[in-house]
Amino acid sequence: MGFAASTARLLMLVARKTDLEFQLQLIQQARMRLANVMDRLFLTLGNLDPNSPQIRQLEILQERIKNQDKRLEVIANRITTQHQAVETEIQAVRKVISKNIASSFGLMGNA
Repeated sequence: MGFAASTARLLMLVARKTDLEFQLQLIQQARMRLANVMDRLFLTLGNLDPNSPQIRQLEILQERIKNQDKRLEVIANRITTQHQAVETEIQAVRKVISKNIASSFGLMGNA
């Protein structure tokens, strides 16, 4: 791969890496919001009579929130795996660019 193609590939990979990092931040923010809702839910549960019918509804809501958090965690793990793969590819492309630069200057020095 030539220098220009390698540089274009590197730019594309860096953009993809940044996009993955942004997605991961959004997921972490969503998980933080869910954690805040769970905190408020626990406070509400503590203030209610254990025999009240509202307790069961709040417990169902609690389970839904836990399931949402688990789903977000799975997505975050997938994005982290993709991020690691992109990072590895970025390192490989940087090596190719370094070799291209070294060989270009090596040829110029021999001329």
